[in-house]
Formats: sequence, C-alpha cells, structure tokens
Amino acid sequence: MKPRETSIRVTARTWFCTFAAEPCQRSISQADLTCYLDGRRGSLEGEMSSDGGSSQTGVLGALGLSVTSSVAIVICNKYLMGQLRFLFATTLTSWHLLVTVCTLHVAQRLRFFEAKPIDARTVISFGLLNGISIGLLNLCLGFNSVGFYQMTKLAIIPFTIVLETIFLSKKFSQSIKASLMVLLLGVGIASVTDLQLNLIGSIIAVLTIAATCVCQILTNQIQRRLKVSSTQLLYQSSLYQSAVLLITGPFVDKLLTKKDVFAFPYTFDVVVFIVMSCTIAVSVNFSTFLVIGTTSPVTYQVLGHLKTCLILSFGYILLKDPFTFRNVAGILVAILGMGLYSYFSVSESRKKNEVGPTLPVNTQMSEKDSAPLLGAKASPWPESNVLESFDDVPRTAKSAFSRS
Repeated sequence: MKPRETSIRVTARTWFCTFAAEPCQRSISQADLTCYLDGRRGSLEGEMSSDGGSSQTGVLGALGLSVTSSVAIVICNKYLMGQLRFLFATTLTSWHLLVTVCTLHVAQRLRFFEAKPIDARTVISFGLLNGISIGLLNLCLGFNSVGFYQMTKLAIIPFTIVLETIFLSKKFSQSIKASLMVLLLGVGIASVTDLQLNLIGSIIAVLTIAATCVCQILTNQIQRRLKVSSTQLLYQSSLYQSAVLLITGPFVDKLLTKKDVFAFPYTFDVVVFIVMSCTIAVSVNFSTFLVIGTTSPVTYQVLGHLKTCLILSFGYILLKDPFTFRNVAGILVAILGMGLYSYFSVSESRKKNEVGPTLPVNTQMSEKDSAPLLGAKASPWPESNVLESFDDVPRTAKSAFSRS
C-alpha cells in the first residue's frame, strides 16, 4: 500500500487532468492546484498528529507492561530460589522460552497475529546469539561478585551507544549522554557494593556485554528493516533461544551450583512457583521485544535500571531487605537521571516531528534502511515501490499483532 503522501500527488494529478480535459468548463491555475495541495497537506498533518498520539500511548503501554511483568517475575523467582532453594536459573530460563514458544503458537493458530516468514539464516543466528547472551549473563553472575555483575550491566548502555554510533551512524545529543551518566551514577551508588575481580570472570563479563549489546541492537534493527512486529520476531526466534538453553542449561547450572537439576525434589510449592514464573515470563519476553522495537536498545536499558530501583524498593518494603542511606541516595539520583533522559528524549522527538511535516514530500520519503542483516535475503513479502523511513516513527503496541 502506498503512503498517504504519495496519494496527495496522485489525487492532485487526477483532479488536474480531469478538469484539464474540459477547458471550456473550468480553467485551472497554479494557485488553484497549490491551494488544493495545501488543504490536503493540512488534513494529512492532522492525521499524523492523531497517529502520533496513539503511538505514544502504545509506547507507554509497552513500558508499563515491561516494568510490571519484570518486577513480578523477580519477586516470584526470588521466592523460588531464596525460600524454595531452586537455584537452576539457566534451566528455568529455557522453560520460560519454551512456554513462550507454545503460547505464541497457540495465539498464532487462533489468529491473534499473522506469522511472517523471515530468512532462516537471520532467525537462527539471532536466536542462537540471544540464547548465548542469556547463558553468559548467568555465568557472569556465577563467576563474579554481585557488585561486579552490576557494573557489567551498567556498562551495557555506553557500549550500546558506541556500537550504534560506529556501525549505525546514530547520533546522541550531549543532553542525552549527560542524563545517562547521572542515571548510571545513581544505579551504581544504589546497587554496586563489592568489586572483586578475577580473570575468568572478567573475560565472561566482556563477552556478556558484547553479546547483550549486539542482541538488543539486532532486535531493534530486524524489526525495523525487515518490517516485522515484535510478536512475529519473537515467534520465529524463541524456539532457537529455548533450544540453546535447554541443551546447555543443566550443564551451566551444575557448574555454578554443584547440583543436578534433574535430582532436585520437585514439591507441590516448587511446581506452582515454576508454573507462575513461566506464565509471567511470556509477558516479560513479549514486552522486551516490544519495548526495543518501539523505542531503542538504550531506552530499554534505562528501563532496566528503573526496574532495578523498583526491585530494591520492593525488597525493602515487602521482604524487609536491609536498606541504607546509600541505597536511598542512589535510587533518588537514578530517578533524577531517568527523568532527565525522558525529558530530553521527548523534547528531541517533538522537534523532529515539528520539522518533519514541513519538509517537501520527496524529502520526507528519501531514506530507507536497506542493508541486509546477518546476510539476510530479501523479505518474502512484497515491498512498496515508494521509499519509506522508519527512523523517527515509533511502532504502536497495537501493531505487534498485525503485519507491518
């Protein structure tokens, strides 16, 4: 389907040609045509403003779902691992993904969304890399202190900015960078306690940062360039992620806990909390892809640090975890950084939207992400002949259940 901008020119051309064929009935001047185009452009800009409002609502819904589901699963898993002593995190994650695969398959059969074929090489590579990234995160926590693990997570944001700047030519303003520094400082004060270094743990940490950054950037770029929704991408890739962790999970967990997941006594309480965890994980996995697709990998990491602050707060309020002045000060600084990041992001987005509609139609449609991903072939769905730019157009939460 052609964009509405193109329809302006097509309709105007038809209108002009129709009346030009009957010169005795009406004479068309350049002023008439200009007046008509201005009227149509005003109508289009009104529709775009309406779409922008629904897009912002969709983004807020995605962020809310991500925060709610993530905090819920952390509380559930904390009880499962802390009270019930089920310490097999990697295997549990593989079950999360397996339940996600089954849930999405049922949803697709019920026509909640339409499956869109993606190049096999892209899907398999992306799925395997995501599975490896999850395994490395668990290994990083196992081979390092909690403080160093938190530092590793904090390093993901600056590394993501560096990668996007180098390989995607993406520009970040000084205001955005400064707000992110405030955020990272606050989270560091609140969560980083001890910093114990060791060679193996440091190597795993570096690999974890690289794999996580690449996976999150690919999650965003695949959705934009191959024009697939978050649901379609998760549906295609989650099976491969689950396969990697199902195979490696028991070995990783045995290496970290010195226990066998298959020899664990599965009581009724353990099974109930495992089922609860897997159920919540469907929302977590879906919202992760949705947030990265509608915003950016950096925004997703900022959201992750918000979750960290909320989890620390809930731990103190609900579970009576020890809380110090340092924790409180760090959380307040982090919240300030998040507020600044949100303010500057919204301000810059509004400036882009104000500039965009005033540009000529040909200028607005002059960009397209066309480079292949992971050697991907062209999308099997026919593409429009009109060039489109998706860099500044957020996808709504509603679009996750429809073909792009």
